Parts: sequence; structure tokens; C-alpha cells
Amino acid sequence: MKKKLLYLSVISALAIAMALASLSLAATKGRLELKVGDEFYVCNCGEACPCQTMARHEGKCTCGHDAMVKATVTKVEGDVAHFKAEGWDKERPFKTVGKYMCACGPECKCDAISQTAGKCPCGTKMQKVK
Repeated sequence: MKKKLLYLSVISALAIAMALASLSLAATKGRLELKVGDEFYVCNCGEACPCQTMARHEGKCTCGHDAMVKATVTKVEGDVAHFKAEGWDKERPFKTVGKYMCACGPECKCDAISQTAGKCPCGTKMQKVK
């Protein structure tokens, strides 16, 4: 009986470890799965800004400006989502695969990615995507 409990404990621990590993693997990809109509906060510095910070919550961009604006996804083409925000003359493209992502951990609700290093809108340091 004790051996069966030990085996069940080991199997349960392995199953939990595999589940956590798959969560952290998904988090390290730095990819956002967006669809038309989704609302996200994006860098509002302009098309020339290299940070292309995107997050579920407003805050500062990784470029340091208080320039995030709520925008709506109008089109998704491969690894690029096109956004439209109030005050913009036209849509702006943003990469949906970041070079950096929020390092909050598995419970992170920021869903923040960026093309440049810096801090997540929540204040946590962004980590390089592996």
C-alpha cells in the first residue's frame, strides 16, 4: 500500500512539473495571439519608435515614454497585428512576437511584449525571450 502511494505521489509530482514546464515554455515565447477586435495598449510614440511595446494594461512604454494608448486590432497578418486608436490617421503595424516580455511569472496578467529592453507597464523588468 505504501509503495502504491509513493508511486502515485511521484506520478502526480511529475504531472504537475510537466504542466508547469509547459506554462513556462509558452510564456518564454513572447508571442501574443491576437484577433480582430481585441483591445490592447500599444506604444503611441509613432511609427518610427523601435520599442513597439504592447500590453494588456496601460503604463509606460519600454522606451520610457508615458505614451501607451488603447487601440483595437483591425487586421492580423502572420506575426503582425494592425491597430487603430483614437487620434491616429491610419492603422499602425506591431509585431506580435516580442524580443522581450514581462517577467512577472506564470501568474502574469500583463501579456506585455516589446522589441526593446526596459520595464513592463506594470514596472517589472522585461526579460529577453529565449
